[in-house]
Amino acid sequence: MRAVTAAQMRAIDAAAVARDGETTLMRSAGNAIARVIPRYRGDGPVIAVAGSGNNGGDAFAALAKLDGRRIIYCDPAVTGSAARTDAQKRARAAGVELRTYPVRADDLREAGLLIDGLLGVNARLPLDAATTERIAAMNASGVPILALDIATGCDPTTAELAEVHVNAVATVALGRPKLGSMLEPGRNATGDLWCAPLGMRGDDAGRGDLDTFFMTNDDFDALLPRRSEDAEKRSSGAPLVIAGSEQFPGAAVLCALGAARAGAGYVTVAAPKPAAATMRAHLLEQVVMTYDEDDPKNAIAAILALANHCSSIAIGPGLGLSDAMGEIVRGVMTQTTLPIVADASALFHLAKHLPEVAGKRLILTPHAGEFARLSGKGTIADGARLTRLRAFIDEYGIATLLKGRTTLIADRTCVHINPTGTPALATAGTGDVLTGIIATLLSQGLAPLDAGRVGAYWHGLAGQSAATVRPVGVIAGDVAAALGRAAAVEPDDDPILIW
Repeated sequence: MRAVTAAQMRAIDAAAVARDGETTLMRSAGNAIARVIPRYRGDGPVIAVAGSGNNGGDAFAALAKLDGRRIIYCDPAVTGSAARTDAQKRARAAGVELRTYPVRADDLREAGLLIDGLLGVNARLPLDAATTERIAAMNASGVPILALDIATGCDPTTAELAEVHVNAVATVALGRPKLGSMLEPGRNATGDLWCAPLGMRGDDAGRGDLDTFFMTNDDFDALLPRRSEDAEKRSSGAPLVIAGSEQFPGAAVLCALGAARAGAGYVTVAAPKPAAATMRAHLLEQVVMTYDEDDPKNAIAAILALANHCSSIAIGPGLGLSDAMGEIVRGVMTQTTLPIVADASALFHLAKHLPEVAGKRLILTPHAGEFARLSGKGTIADGARLTRLRAFIDEYGIATLLKGRTTLIADRTCVHINPTGTPALATAGTGDVLTGIIATLLSQGLAPLDAGRVGAYWHGLAGQSAATVRPVGVIAGDVAAALGRAAAVEPDDDPILIW
């Protein structure tokens, strides 16, 4: 599903209004918001703080569908659109109490939930004084806030936050989620993110310089490869894992386990001789073959011979940083025709050598520090992840998965924002598991971008699943073990819970 800028959302909304009518859309929006409200509503009335546009109209439409005491603060002089007028009439008929501004924190403390209906997608920063005053009252009340479309004070396109902005417990995006809700720092103001599609069509935004998407459960279920009835072990995926060292054998073990638990039928590990014994002690179902790191020419030949029997390559986790290892990494990557996922030490060895692998079926998986070195452009400033990633892709054309709280996966066609994950994944070795997952997906026929976005989504689901079993102390092996149960996703509801 598409994530949009403010301009793209306006195009989508205009096309939907032309097809379905503005009043019908606002009624649908109210129904969707009303389905989410009970999840966050506590004791006390639902109180909405409405602006003068259709975001305020959506607040009226939602309150019209609820039971119990409901209050809305608004400017009675505002007439608004025909859709808003319809929503106001229905709200009054349903017993919603109208109050006029100003509003103070003390006026809101009786609420069981506040509704932010101030601005929506047409928000512009800086905010005017009246809007800032209303936000301050909402935040100061201490009552949870449900934002409509986007938290007021967050730029819908850039994710920039005003100094005073709504801190929402949840946001219901209408039509499509806005980039500002999904990227930092705007994500910090968003809370749980829901999307009510309302029958709108993402394609109505047209093509632009910034085409951004995210995966849903339904998308994941449709893209995840399944074994055929006549599958055999190598046709089920045969990744070659080039990983590990005497100092870091565990990285190769976790990568191989990630590949196996993601459904690969035959996992081969190529390891430096001093690391092989440790790996074999932990890998019973996977084959461990060796090479001599001090003889790069023969090592490359031996690894490429193994690759002839495999269908993808994972390279990098736990490898050494010697010049000889750099020669091996680049030699294998430039000479193989298999799809590759490169991580960790492989990224170290590729810095300043990226043109040598341009054009390969390849995905890079750096975290922010690795990306800074790989790109040669230094540390990523707050709020600049998307811009920096797009510039890197434009320069090198290599699919890249930039890890982080909000993981981004991109090639020259588009960017995908990964919506799954948990702080439990912030532990050593989980990135190695992800590399193994992606290697299996590549070996099963997915293109690098699709392998990256499916792998990131699945890895995040597995982390969430592992955290429910073990609230404290999740380790990377737990994530690999959870992949099987995490693959059994529930169909998306309406509205869709993104995170």
